[in-house]
Amino acid sequence: MKFKIEQPKILVELLETKSIRSLESKDEISNGVIENTTIESQDAIRVSMDKMIFRNVTITESSLEQIELTDIVFENCDFSNVNFSSSFMHRIEFRNCKLIGTSFSQSRFQNVRFLDCLGDYSNFRFATFKQAGFEDCSLISADYYNSTFQKICFTRCNIDQAYMIGSKLMGVDLSDCTFDELSVELQDLDGCMISSHQASTFVGLMGMIIR
Repeated sequence: MKFKIEQPKILVELLETKSIRSLESKDEISNGVIENTTIESQDAIRVSMDKMIFRNVTITESSLEQIELTDIVFENCDFSNVNFSSSFMHRIEFRNCKLIGTSFSQSRFQNVRFLDCLGDYSNFRFATFKQAGFEDCSLISADYYNSTFQKICFTRCNIDQAYMIGSKLMGVDLSDCTFDELSVELQDLDGCMISSHQASTFVGLMGMIIR
């Protein structure tokens, strides 16, 4: 990684233990720790959270569009199939989280890290990434259609069958990622870094046939 991703700015000693039973649109939640809980069937927009730690939290059957998150750590959380579309996230870490089918479409990510996460079938369509990283994640069939990549890294990730058509991969290093198939267009690969054994995956885009 040739750029720095800022970590969440949290003073743990100032955090209070909190609980969330429900979320309402435009709720503001800050300076807390939420642990070992399940939040179900929530439908709210423009919820704002900052300086929070979530541990072992599950959110199910919920839509939290336009959520604004700043300086937050999510650890061992399950947000599968939750709708976080059109969200804004700044200085966020997802650690060992389950994000299967989670929608982040049209969201903005700045200084965000996904570490050891399971994000198969996640949706990042039309998202913008600025100083963001995926490390040791499973991103099988993840959808990055027409996303904007400004300083993004994929490190030791499984991105097999990921959909990246329309996303410019200039400066993106995929050389230590795992994939047998990747949906991309030839013009999007200009400046992308791959390993020699990955090259055959893209030969068909150039109209070539390997015998």
